[in-house]
Amino acid sequence: MQKKTLSDLSIQGKRVLMRVDFNVPLDDRKNITDDKRIVESLPSIKKVLDDGGRLILMSHLGRPKGKVNPEFSLAPVAAKLAALIDAPVTMAKDCIGTEVMQQVLAMRDGEVILLENLRFHPEEEANDPEFAKELASLGELYVNDAFGTAHRAHASTEGITHFVPIAVAGYLIERELMYLGKALQDPERPFVAILGGSKISGKIDVLENLFKKVDTVLIGGAMVFTFFKAQGYEVGNSLVEESKIELALEILEQAKQRGIKLLLPEDVILTSKIAADAPFHSALISAIPDGMIGVDIGPKAAEAYRNEIIGARTVLWNGPMGVFEIDNFASGTMAVARALVDATAKGATTIVGGGDSAAAIAKAGLAGGITHISTGGGASLEFLEGKVLPGIAALND
Repeated sequence: MQKKTLSDLSIQGKRVLMRVDFNVPLDDRKNITDDKRIVESLPSIKKVLDDGGRLILMSHLGRPKGKVNPEFSLAPVAAKLAALIDAPVTMAKDCIGTEVMQQVLAMRDGEVILLENLRFHPEEEANDPEFAKELASLGELYVNDAFGTAHRAHASTEGITHFVPIAVAGYLIERELMYLGKALQDPERPFVAILGGSKISGKIDVLENLFKKVDTVLIGGAMVFTFFKAQGYEVGNSLVEESKIELALEILEQAKQRGIKLLLPEDVILTSKIAADAPFHSALISAIPDGMIGVDIGPKAAEAYRNEIIGARTVLWNGPMGVFEIDNFASGTMAVARALVDATAKGATTIVGGGDSAAAIAKAGLAGGITHISTGGGASLEFLEGKVLPGIAALND
């Protein structure tokens, strides 16, 4: 998917309207607890400023449900961004309207304005053409650098492109397309995919798309118990999608027919309740007692998965191996994270597909050892499913 990028623009003296994903977590005192999404957009931001552009940034924050709510103001983001770029960032009171337009028209080269939360207006998520047109009027050039919202056809991501002379990808989206796209189109082999999470239903489209590309699939998370149940094992009180048991058998058969190595864990971590203080132990999948709950892959599985990962040239990870938020149930997920870092050090391309996998890498403190960590949970998932992302499709080829 070749799209025009920020590098194709002549920026000097132009008003550059850039959609970013500043949907960052805030604590009760409105302090940003993780600024990764802001930091990831800095290369695009600095490019515009260094080239003498007039930068108008727009984003959403949280779910204000189409109403003005100070709790979801982007003001703390403006302060954080100003500190990161060591330059003033003007915070607009709204994202449209006469006052905003006057502020924008008064800008000088190298200045930055951050518009207020787009989702204070219901027209944003409704992709209202008039709202999109009014947003578009603020800029002369449009850049989308918000991969995390690219799977949504909203006014600021898709609608706006119908009212601007040029619409290009920022460096963050360019990087996402480069790594995710290459993994799906032309991976260096062996290509290993690691899929976790709680339900097969949440990953079936990814599985079906990856089956056309991969050599090996490693399965973790609670969805393994639906596979085990399909194979006739007793799984205690572990989560099972009863309606997907036939589908699990079909997936196993499809992998066999395609010559894909599909691994399920040979052992799991068991507990009687999902709590930080609950006792736990490992057991083979053939020996899960009644009343016990599977919460992670076991040590034997972690070692087997590590061996597959270390031998790969391309690794794609989407979904944790267990309830990694609780330390006692995080060992399998952490083992996979460390294996990815070691594979990267050996020259493999390692890609983490956002969401919980990215959170796990962050928890392990290993983000610096991965080739690429996607900034879009839902967007990366839909990309891996082979779906068209409206916010990217709308950009100029």
